[in-house]
Amino acid sequence: MNETQTTYYKTPIGIAKITGDENGIQSVTVLDETEVTQSDLNADTPEILQYCVTQLEEYFKGERASFDLTVNPKGTYFQKKVWKSLLNIPYGKTRSYLEQSKSLGDVKAIRAVATANGKNPLWIIIPCHRIIGSDGSLTGYSGGIWRKKWLLNHENPNKQQSLF
Repeated sequence: MNETQTTYYKTPIGIAKITGDENGIQSVTVLDETEVTQSDLNADTPEILQYCVTQLEEYFKGERASFDLTVNPKGTYFQKKVWKSLLNIPYGKTRSYLEQSKSLGDVKAIRAVATANGKNPLWIIIPCHRIIGSDGSLTGYSGGIWRKKWLLNHENPNKQQSLF
């Protein structure tokens, strides 16, 4: 049986807690700095998680737009199908929950799709932050709306400049 390994990586918007084993990355969650000890942050990164840390570093430096990792998230068949559909949203783009439901073939499943997005265990790697409300609002993000806004601005910094 594979032993699950854990490491912590400090990002501009919180601490990423990364877990995985030889079968892939199982989860990347975001924590506030008060939830992690300094010894956790200073601990050596297990070899099987190092590539994930490297890719997250590249993402936050603006050098990576997609991830090339073996992932092994825990979830139901439906959840995994929803999470896989999130990978089709290009870097710097967004889709609505309705558009995501349509792409999965069932517009009536919008609430189930939204619930599955909320259970996404692979923060940033499976980009649920790219899903917004049909009216363009930033809704439903387990990491906090401020983080969702930060991530979307990070991926698409070319906003209309004010003339005044």
